[in-house]
Amino acid sequence: MAPTSQPFSVSKPTSLKEEQRRSANYHPSIWDTTVIKSFTTPYTYESHATQLKELKQKAGKLLASTKDTAALLKQIDSLQRLGVAYHFEKQIEEALNQLHVDQYVSNGLSTAALHFRLLREHGYPVSAELFEKFKGEDGRFLDSLNGDVEGLMNFEEASFLGIQGEKILEEAKGFTRENLKAFLSKLDEVKAKQVQHSMEVPLYWRMERIEARNFIDSYQKDHTKNSVLVELAKLDYNLIQSAYQQELKELAEWWRELNFKEKLSFSRDRLMEIYFWATGLSFEPQYAKCRICFTKYACLATVVDDIYDIYGSLDELERFTKAVTGWDVKAVQELPEYMRVMFSAMSDFTNELAQETLKDHGLDVLPYIKEQWAILCGAHITEARWFYGGHTPTFDEYIKNGWISIGSLGGLVLLCFVEANSIADQFPHCLKDYSQLFYWSSLITRLSDDLGTSKAEMERGDIPKAVQSYMIEKGVSEEEARDHVKSMISHSWKKINEEIVDNSFPKVIENLSKNMARTAQCMYQHGDGVGTSTGVTKDCIVSSILKPIPM
Repeated sequence: MAPTSQPFSVSKPTSLKEEQRRSANYHPSIWDTTVIKSFTTPYTYESHATQLKELKQKAGKLLASTKDTAALLKQIDSLQRLGVAYHFEKQIEEALNQLHVDQYVSNGLSTAALHFRLLREHGYPVSAELFEKFKGEDGRFLDSLNGDVEGLMNFEEASFLGIQGEKILEEAKGFTRENLKAFLSKLDEVKAKQVQHSMEVPLYWRMERIEARNFIDSYQKDHTKNSVLVELAKLDYNLIQSAYQQELKELAEWWRELNFKEKLSFSRDRLMEIYFWATGLSFEPQYAKCRICFTKYACLATVVDDIYDIYGSLDELERFTKAVTGWDVKAVQELPEYMRVMFSAMSDFTNELAQETLKDHGLDVLPYIKEQWAILCGAHITEARWFYGGHTPTFDEYIKNGWISIGSLGGLVLLCFVEANSIADQFPHCLKDYSQLFYWSSLITRLSDDLGTSKAEMERGDIPKAVQSYMIEKGVSEEEARDHVKSMISHSWKKINEEIVDNSFPKVIENLSKNMARTAQCMYQHGDGVGTSTGVTKDCIVSSILKPIPM
């Protein structure tokens, strides 16, 4: 039997006076243009070019000279976690390809698990059945594995690259977690911290820049560390910060000229937080255009969200949706001033991206960018109708719409155009090919957002989000509902893994999709990492963008 809709009391004006409009009481930005333009660092690519080149050469020689399989896998893993693997992409792929061709798998759990994780992560077909050798005749994992802390950690991390139906990797999660918990009190401080972090957020789900900063700290305390890799990681991290600061100064000027702070003062002013999100999608210096495009899109999409969520009347929102869907400039002129300002900014951004894509890649993407704005506004108006109609959506209803209204689909599609050299020969049908990959990534983004923000949004009178709609529909506690949402996130990661295993997507598209989900989980792990500028988000921004690592 379908659950009954549970209406809640809400006024239904068609137009609103200023004092009647809702407010989310978002605090002003703590990062105004003047502050951003004052950012400085002693590290620049010009002044440190020689040092960077020398360290890269030494690290490359080290990688080339490592012949032992276990040592080679550990070195590749360290390069990835330190955030410098992008300098050695060709060497790493050659090494992994040779390991795949050789088909040798270690009898040691730690090396076997690392072998599985790295090969699957890089797109090689590798079966989870290789772990059967670590089971006894009774079908249980061998007792001799219980004290192998490094092996257990690597096995647990490997289990998160599983796909649906890989029962042995599900068993591995329970087995490794139980044994690692039992060992926690016996480990030294550094190792205990690594184990706890692994159990909270698996490596495969972590935002790469945050992981790099944390791993640099722990790696340099490791007695097996290589000092060349430590120095390279620190210098590279600091140099990338200098690139981020220059990009931010450019974006701050764009944001200042829009003047939403005055014209759309009800909306979130979160340029810095959104740029930090962009660094999570593509942290490497060569992806400046990706970061700049995503920041502009997400800043505008955030304001669109605020227009639908807190400021517009239903009548205004219906007319705005119609104008955007038809990209009807004449209809826009009939809208309230604040909506005309919004559409003008959307139009300028859309034309800029379309012109750049045409110039750089010879692709006419203008209709596809407009389509993404229409899709986003279509999802928002659905939620607005629920709100003004006093309708409580079913859980499935909410999810079907919510994975779109979160806005990450538009971000991923638009970044395809920025990186169109990867898709030019497959455009536009490739967008359909990526649809499932983008769906599961966007679903994780939506569910992570809801876990972090839904309580505050409900308190200000919004429609029920994933947690609340599941509670209402199933009659369960908040804890049970949150556990269900977390299980959906785990399932969605398996589906992402399946999509990647079953298809030959361009690497950049795979990485953007995974990194969208990773960054969402990071941003909402401790609450609303976009709406609130202080606390964990601010600490991460300072660490990633502003504060160099002492050399």
